[in-house]
Amino acid sequence: MASLKITSDMAGMVCKIPVEVGSQVGEDDTLAILESMKMEIPVGTPRPGRVAAIHVAEGEAVNEGDLLITIETS
Repeated sequence: MASLKITSDMAGMVCKIPVEVGSQVGEDDTLAILESMKMEIPVGTPRPGRVAAIHVAEGEAVNEGDLLITIETS
């Protein structure tokens, strides 16, 4: 299996993580919601897979390029 690293496209705060480790996700599913400049920005996955690890917590501040979630893809 290959792993896909999902990173933050911007600095902000993690508002919500609607998935958990082991969750199956489809293409374009929302993995996290970031808040930046009073806007909520969904972070999705480009390919289907399984959530292998969540590297951040709700309420945590992140910078551009920070690792958010690792997905295992087939």
